[in-house]
Amino acid sequence: MNHIKLTFLFSLIALQLVAQNPVAGFLNSKLLENANISLLVKDVNTGQTICQSRALNVAIPASTMKIVTTATALEMLGPDFRFETRLEIDGAIGSDSTLNGNLYIRGGGDPTLGSDKLGEKDFLPKWFAALKAAGIKKINGRIIADVSIFDQQVINPKWTWQDMGNYYAPGIHGISYLDNTYRMVFRSGKIGTTPEILRSEPDIPGLNVDNHLKSTGISFDNGYFYGAPFSLDRSVYGEIPANRNEFVVKGDIPNPGLLLARHLHSCLSDSGISITESPVVQSYPAGAGKIIYRQLSPKLGEIITETNIKSNNHFAEYIFKYIGAKTGKSGTTDDAIDTINKYWKLKGLPVDQLFQFDGSGLSPCDAVSANFFVELLTYMKTQSRYADDFYNSLPVNGGRGTLSTFLVNTSLEGKVHAKSGTIESVKCYAGYIELKNRTLVFALMVNNANGTSREVVNQMEKFLLEVAR
Repeated sequence: MNHIKLTFLFSLIALQLVAQNPVAGFLNSKLLENANISLLVKDVNTGQTICQSRALNVAIPASTMKIVTTATALEMLGPDFRFETRLEIDGAIGSDSTLNGNLYIRGGGDPTLGSDKLGEKDFLPKWFAALKAAGIKKINGRIIADVSIFDQQVINPKWTWQDMGNYYAPGIHGISYLDNTYRMVFRSGKIGTTPEILRSEPDIPGLNVDNHLKSTGISFDNGYFYGAPFSLDRSVYGEIPANRNEFVVKGDIPNPGLLLARHLHSCLSDSGISITESPVVQSYPAGAGKIIYRQLSPKLGEIITETNIKSNNHFAEYIFKYIGAKTGKSGTTDDAIDTINKYWKLKGLPVDQLFQFDGSGLSPCDAVSANFFVELLTYMKTQSRYADDFYNSLPVNGGRGTLSTFLVNTSLEGKVHAKSGTIESVKCYAGYIELKNRTLVFALMVNNANGTSREVVNQMEKFLLEVAR
């Protein structure tokens, strides 16, 4: 009898300890018993650790990796930095207003040219006006798109085949145009049939699509394009809703620099400036041409806000590669990785806990510790010259962006400024919790839970509510 009472007493004590310890309650969940978890919560001002588990161990971060990319860019470039695309000419302009030479579009790594997300959508008329102001009425040559600011490995080698060719993982070329995204419009019939391809927006000459889509009873886009960089051959698999007159599936433009050159060619021709030769993509020595127009992007602070709030992979990867190009080399993934690691190592951050292979977090090879995230977030809050710009770029729960439903209708609604990360079997959050008398900085990373993403989020919300009491 005494043994039974003792066992009951110990069990009761254990349950009370679990109830008092948010980490124990979180880790003891059946949902997470096999998961790889790294978590850390600290007080920003005092540096006191509130709770932790495997904080030095790394986990796949998904899109929380964007805070590394955007924080580095802010630190190195500042929030007022603007990407620049230049129009340049070689040769001479004759007395008859003929340019006996070429018109160059020198790419500057600007992700916003013609973007639906940010910046100047319809900029080509201004480029025409610049040629007119330069006294050019005819080009005895061609339009050349120079994309040499970045290397030609436009798809990150650590991305998966399923991502390659899709709008959320477009190629990162030295010239971005229209978010490097086309819209393929389909007409779907009854369930089980293959939808008909109606058109591509914009039209991409020579694009060949091997159509394996199916019309099904779903109500959302579940179609995926597949294709190698620069190739005009694409395959599309998956399913879209049945019985739709028009339904859009988006893919990546194979060669956006060439498409921009073609569109500029058409714009000038339609406006009365004839061009004797067809557009091409080709590098041109820096400083060899005369600049006749500079197209500036929105400020970096605005671009970073779009990147973090909407989790824009395209913008993140352009920022990432530009960080590499800042070394003076052609922008490569390796240059970007090296630059980021060296920068944060000099700031005293534990870069041995950062395994970064891209800028957006799409790669399942990326790995970061909760401790690294907390150290980075603490630095950006307490030491960065651009603390406010970074903080304001993060989604706020209950607001717009990727945290719109996170912790809503709770005591923490509107108090969490953080970046989320989601890919297959990965759910992560990293950021700040604003309480009445203090600010908490946290990173909460879960890989390979025994349940759905929604179930994992529910468990994470419960944990944060308990930590913030």
